[in-house]
Amino acid sequence: MTTPVRIQQADFSQDEEIAALKASSTRMGGIATFLGCARDFSDGRSVSEISFEAYGSMALAEMNKLRNEAIARFGLLDARIVHRVTTVQAGDNIVFIAAGAEHRAAAFDGCRWMIDELKQRVPIWKKEITPEGEAWVTQHP
Repeated sequence: MTTPVRIQQADFSQDEEIAALKASSTRMGGIATFLGCARDFSDGRSVSEISFEAYGSMALAEMNKLRNEAIARFGLLDARIVHRVTTVQAGDNIVFIAAGAEHRAAAFDGCRWMIDELKQRVPIWKKEITPEGEAWVTQHP
């Protein structure tokens, strides 16, 4: 079984991540997920690829801290966070967040909080490759 928080180059399976989450507790009544995908357009420009880099050990530590905070804050039964660090094409998966709880409200709230916090706190950077050149993206929408 894979660890619940990972940074990896390879794609991931949403089905496998959800199955692992469900296997952690039979009390789970609701699972909320977020899947971040690469777009082919950003800030009025065509984007051919997006490259992700991370401060590996620091990013992973912060992601684990974030997961633990979400479990405590929202009363989650379990949570999973997977982020790819590689070059992706439009339509490719980038990040997966899943929150499992006894009830849907906690799952939804925890899932949204985790992706919002990840974008603010975790040292993962993205560079968009466009016909006009490459540009690091500094904002965290």
